[in-house]
Amino acid sequence: MTTAVSVSAQTTEPSGASLAFTSSDPSVKQALSLMNDGKFKEAKALLGADDSSADAAATQARDELKEVIRRTLNDYSLSPAGLLSKLKKEIPDVSADDLEKWRKAGEAQYRMIDGQVAYFNREPQNIYLFCKEAKDRRDASGKKSDEKDGWTLIKHLQHVIDEAQKTGKTEVVPIRHRLTYTLTVDGNRPGAKEGSLVRCWLLFPQEYRQQKNATLVSSEPAGAFVAPSAIDGKTHIASGAPQRTVYFEQRITDPSKPITFTETIEYDSYAYYPILKDELCQPLPADWNGAYLGERLPHIVFTPQIKETVAKIVADETNPLAKVRKIFHWCSDNIPWHAEEEYTTIPSLAQSAFARKKGDCGVQSTLFTTMCRIAGVPARWQSGWETKRSGSSMHDWSEVYIEPWGWLPVDASYGVQSKSDDPKVRDFYIGHQDSYRTIVNLDYGRPLMPPKQSSLRSEPLDFQRGEVEIDGRNLYFDEWDYSMKIEWLTGEK
Repeated sequence: MTTAVSVSAQTTEPSGASLAFTSSDPSVKQALSLMNDGKFKEAKALLGADDSSADAAATQARDELKEVIRRTLNDYSLSPAGLLSKLKKEIPDVSADDLEKWRKAGEAQYRMIDGQVAYFNREPQNIYLFCKEAKDRRDASGKKSDEKDGWTLIKHLQHVIDEAQKTGKTEVVPIRHRLTYTLTVDGNRPGAKEGSLVRCWLLFPQEYRQQKNATLVSSEPAGAFVAPSAIDGKTHIASGAPQRTVYFEQRITDPSKPITFTETIEYDSYAYYPILKDELCQPLPADWNGAYLGERLPHIVFTPQIKETVAKIVADETNPLAKVRKIFHWCSDNIPWHAEEEYTTIPSLAQSAFARKKGDCGVQSTLFTTMCRIAGVPARWQSGWETKRSGSSMHDWSEVYIEPWGWLPVDASYGVQSKSDDPKVRDFYIGHQDSYRTIVNLDYGRPLMPPKQSSLRSEPLDFQRGEVEIDGRNLYFDEWDYSMKIEWLTGEK
């Protein structure tokens, strides 16, 4: 099998993080320390002080940290009274003492902000995930059903396995998708005026092995530009856009009115199911050259603690597929899913997952990727959307490179499918993928096409919801809304 030195083998890579987390500027470091101690006003005052000696990089890092602080405050904008009001909708007799007890037990996500308790604005979602008492007292179960019109994920996985074994094919159960995605910018945006240029980037599927025939059916406004796919052959990132987009431009005629961008996309998504056996594994090619095996600071970082844990997990195992299986099971057992802060506010995804022992799909997958690299198995990022018939959402996962199969998908967030007695189903997401995916990103933190003018994207790491700017000013997620409609035109029912 031929290989190619990918973008991830370059010596200098985009960090996928704000400069605030990689800057060596003393003021930035001090402000970050103040912020971590909950002293947000002091951090903002320090960053607002004049410093004529600061160079351009330090000035940019300070400006970005100001925005990171604003975004963090946006994430933690829920007061105790506000959270109590939300809880009462499902637990009518909940009290302030209950909430305080759950907070002190680490079962409610919060930060201290200038001496006041501020709760994560997606609560009580995490409370219901980690607090048994709250779950037991909740009127409804709160669990999402995996079934819709008789469809379940477990049934789909069994269908995929049966088709792969019956046909001998690795790409099976194709589903023709149609996505209609709409992004709406709020009216009266700061700085917007008649004639202002609005630039917008929306998602577009890659042409990638089991994902084929992606077509832009329509766009509004018309004339959108589709970035080229980033794959050379089947699975090697060569050129084009590792984070693939549809690009729009539109002039403002009335600043008070919303502006809307819409795309309709069709593509075929196959399940991917190669038959994997430990005894068939082969060494990496002689010319592999270290690709996808190193750190990529700050998110993929080899701390002594993570390295020590990997050594215990892998022990004396030398087979790469067996190593991946052990790391996958450790992540599945030890890093449960929880609703996450915006990635732009997290200094390191791998360290966050390892320290807190929880994280959402991107945080889980980044730790899994990090651990695989430490264990000597090339691993990389992949993301987009999950489009299941029981519900859709943004989603991130990983790939590992193992000869003779090449790149194999691994979804640490889906973990072990414990509802099945069939080991093939339970470990499906080690090297296999279902049919309900939109693969948009083959890497993280890569420039959009054409590039954004604003220095700090709303999501500097991932790309799923879109990016927008007006006259070069980035519009964060609190300035626009989005919606996704998914139709399955062909395939299983």
